[in-house]
Amino acid sequence: MKTQSLKKRDSELAQAKRQLEILSNGIFQDGELPTFAEKIAENGHFPLRPRRLEILQINVGYMCNQVCEHCHVDAGPDRKEIMTRETMQQCLDVIKRTGAHTLDLTGGAPEMNPDFRWFVEEAAKAGISDFIVRSNLTIIRANKKYYDLPEFFKKYNIHVVSSMPHWTRGKTDKQRGDGVFDASIEALKMLNAVGYGMPDSPLKLDLVYNPSGAFLPGDQAGLQAHFKKALLEDFGIQFHDLFAITNLPISRFLDYLIASDNYEDYMYALVEAYNPAAVQNVMCTNTLSVSWDGWLYDCDFNQMLGLGVASPVKHISEYQEDLLQDRKIVISQHCYGCTAGAGSSCQGAVV
Repeated sequence: MKTQSLKKRDSELAQAKRQLEILSNGIFQDGELPTFAEKIAENGHFPLRPRRLEILQINVGYMCNQVCEHCHVDAGPDRKEIMTRETMQQCLDVIKRTGAHTLDLTGGAPEMNPDFRWFVEEAAKAGISDFIVRSNLTIIRANKKYYDLPEFFKKYNIHVVSSMPHWTRGKTDKQRGDGVFDASIEALKMLNAVGYGMPDSPLKLDLVYNPSGAFLPGDQAGLQAHFKKALLEDFGIQFHDLFAITNLPISRFLDYLIASDNYEDYMYALVEAYNPAAVQNVMCTNTLSVSWDGWLYDCDFNQMLGLGVASPVKHISEYQEDLLQDRKIVISQHCYGCTAGAGSSCQGAVV
């Protein structure tokens, strides 16, 4: 008899297969729109291959204190998928011998992994000095055991990248849930209090903007100016940079597009906004994604679609950089989201 976790895994694989079929059929199969492979071939970028590995992005678990409408990880409080210390140690072994200089921790809410702090401390001992933690902010206010996170982040000079859909309560809570805006504001104040986000401070605090509907993000610089002005004037909050990220048509967002009858229009918008200049700098060319159970992917979006790396090396325990560097990056139609307009990556616009 299958355990609940195995049943959940089977369900996710079935969903990923269904979503891949949606992305591959219809307007792409009928030739109404060119596939992503055909599009990048027009400019000589096919097959897409990795450059030098710079970032190891590790998903330490899908557990989260929020359930956001656009979440491509389908994270939430009921998720039990958590990276074990054994898999973390395998990641640490790779960190010690890889050329990657940045450790990017994501989730869910990565701070909810019971070994999160141990992992950061051990990675620091292994020589990693460039840490990124992708925080949803509200975790800092979710429970007393997280109240000291700003001080912990500061101790290890962690670069905090925080989700913040809008500078207004209504739009933020609509996307992320009631009370999220107020909790986020309190968390940002706590981060500011220890030096994060302040002018000339080495403690980096960046915010992430995702559109709240079936449309592409506006100009990143313009959005940043609006965010900075509003948050400073209304709450006295400061931060460094804003990353504008395009919602990719996968997981909850793809379900929303289909349910709202926006799927085809959104895909047309992505294809029409395709920018060949963005292709060379998409995150899959310098980043390797590790799932909570140690499997390797070209990016965390591919992770959610079950598209593992096209390499003999499939798991972090088998890591061989020369073989991974020789692979072709696995692509599908969702990749248009990373090359639309100014491009999109976990570090925001790429052009």
